[in-house]
Amino acid sequence: MSDPDRNTSNAFQEKLARRAKPTRKLRVLAVDDEPSILELLKTALTAFDSFEVSIANSGAAALKLIDRQNDPFDCILLDIQMPQMNGITLCEEVRKCPEYEDTPIIMLTAMSDRKYVDQAFLAGATDYVTKPFDFLELRSRMAAAQRIVKEHKRASDSAETARKLQQELAANQQFNLDDPVTIEGVGRLLRYAEFDNYIMQLSQGRLFNTYATAYKLHHAEQHHARMSSADFRRTLKDVANGISEVTKKTGDILSYRGNGVFLSIVHGRAQAQDLPDETMLNQLVETLQAQRQAKTTVGIVMGDRVPMRSLSKSGALMSLYKAVESVEAKEAVSEELTTVSSRVLNGQAGGREQAQVNRRAFETVLRDLFREEPSLRSH
Repeated sequence: MSDPDRNTSNAFQEKLARRAKPTRKLRVLAVDDEPSILELLKTALTAFDSFEVSIANSGAAALKLIDRQNDPFDCILLDIQMPQMNGITLCEEVRKCPEYEDTPIIMLTAMSDRKYVDQAFLAGATDYVTKPFDFLELRSRMAAAQRIVKEHKRASDSAETARKLQQELAANQQFNLDDPVTIEGVGRLLRYAEFDNYIMQLSQGRLFNTYATAYKLHHAEQHHARMSSADFRRTLKDVANGISEVTKKTGDILSYRGNGVFLSIVHGRAQAQDLPDETMLNQLVETLQAQRQAKTTVGIVMGDRVPMRSLSKSGALMSLYKAVESVEAKEAVSEELTTVSSRVLNGQAGGREQAQVNRRAFETVLRDLFREEPSLRSH
């Protein structure tokens, strides 16, 4: 046999061997105080032939089971209503374990009230599924979790090594301006995927008293181009901490969406009317930057509260889009006013140019007014 033929044969045999190798099953821990639910989950998920299911009937039992594992579970399903320790508290406890910082945790519960949804995601939940649930939908959610696990396993055989590598990459790796990078250690700030899941869950309830607001790092593109990736990431964290602080009273839930844009969600008309102070926000961020001796001072533009008056996922997403539109329009007006002011100081501005800026600013206010009050539109 010639060398090319031998190489082809060897490659074919290796391919067959890889196909014959059994796929590693996703190790799942299901926690619920109802024995019938646990039995149903174990039977149904095991039948899919891609899950290995362990069960626990309480938070305490779950933590003991987790502690006994040589290898961490790949996915955890939690009920909320349980005696002694509820699922939200259990989620917080699990997240304290270094090996479970990124493990998918799916709340599987009959509790559909918005306050439980908020509490679950803020405690570290990855997703939220309400009972009665469809097993095919649950399977797809868990399959998505399995893809995450595979990526983590591919990065390193050691969970600790993978965690340290992730921290090092997060501090130094280059990223595009539109990348929704993860910002750790900020109160009420959800990661991109978790925020999307949160909005999808909210869209299943009544959103008439929910509002979205966008915040934007002014001149984000220029800052991203001039700063190192590490400095830009630190700047984003300063902004995130500032937004978290000025929205502490209203309890807004936040997320970074890329392009220097943050989104916040607040519930209740009274809370929505208690607007954060943009000047205070900028002062807070300036103070944070001064404390770490940042070389560049940045500014933040705050958009208007946009009502999420929708009962559909597409409607909720459209409200988020309008919130981003609002902050971008305000940034554009601010930029034009700054440019004209500079020209006035230099004796270069004409009345026509100033009138154009005033008209655009007025149009922005009118557009926001009509969006808030449909009754003002002409029929």
